[in-house]
Amino acid sequence: MRSLMLFKNKIKILTSFLVIMGLFFVWDSYRFMQTAMTLPENGMNYTFNRGSSASHLIIDLSKKEIISQPFYFKLWGKLSGKSKSLQAGEYFLAHGLTPFQLLSKMNKGDVKLYAFTIIEGWNFKQLMQAVIADQNIVHKLNARFTNESVMQSLGYAGQHPEGRFYPDTYRFPAGTTDIQFLKRAYEEMQQQLEKQWQNRAKDLPLKNSYEALTLASIVEKESAEPSERPVIAGVFVNRLIKNMRLQTDPTVIYGIGDEYKGDIRYRHLREDTPYNTYTRKGLPPTPIAMPGLEAINAALNPELTGYLYFVATGEAGKHYFSSSNAEHQRAVTKYQRYKRKKKKNND
Repeated sequence: MRSLMLFKNKIKILTSFLVIMGLFFVWDSYRFMQTAMTLPENGMNYTFNRGSSASHLIIDLSKKEIISQPFYFKLWGKLSGKSKSLQAGEYFLAHGLTPFQLLSKMNKGDVKLYAFTIIEGWNFKQLMQAVIADQNIVHKLNARFTNESVMQSLGYAGQHPEGRFYPDTYRFPAGTTDIQFLKRAYEEMQQQLEKQWQNRAKDLPLKNSYEALTLASIVEKESAEPSERPVIAGVFVNRLIKNMRLQTDPTVIYGIGDEYKGDIRYRHLREDTPYNTYTRKGLPPTPIAMPGLEAINAALNPELTGYLYFVATGEAGKHYFSSSNAEHQRAVTKYQRYKRKKKKNND
């Protein structure tokens, strides 16, 4: 009887010991999962390759001495179920990140994103130069690309690329190719353009949304002051309605291409190209730049006044608007005097 009592006491002691050890194990492992990993103060990038498993991750983190208790990490990964669906990609591991947070981050696919901004008013050549220079984009396009080859690679063979990529800041994960990026910007422009086209003003002298894009690109290049865009668009709409030449310098500059050295000459205005709106009526055959949303909205909802002309005033990108050629010529003379005076003062 006494031996039975001793046995029961030993069992109780052993059970208590095991319970205490179990509780300590749970507490210690939980504490580990809630404690910041060993990471540089500035954090670090970490790539989890496609096809890798949770075991690969644990071994690698342990080898890099980022975690000290791989068994705990593995255990909680299984218990939480998050280790079953870790997503591949490049992650930024910030200083202070815990193992729990890392599991959650990789389970959600919260990968590091890079940024690329397409500037309003860029032309396609400028866009491609920036894409080529960006080291975070994977370059798949042929180094000797042409307008035609780029659009064919995107799946839009036969289309001219100018103006078709929406200006915005895009965030993308590592491994994004130039084709994927450009296609995304192209599709964004299509969505924004079609949305604005559906909400356009009535009786515009525009046959389709592509002509709207072309007009918007001219408005973008002519307007440095956002508040003037609807008025400038209205001037061009009035001229189109009256079958007048648009006579806008940015289209001429686009048409002469690399010949333009920063100063438009009288001979440029007389040199006939498909983009010379001094020698040809109507819109040019394609956009001349990538317009932003404000310019697109202005082209489709212009402020219709009696204005047919405008010229710079020299004041912070602003213009003087005129209804008659005589008034316009006086404004031009005034602006030319302003430029001569400014040049004299600078000299």
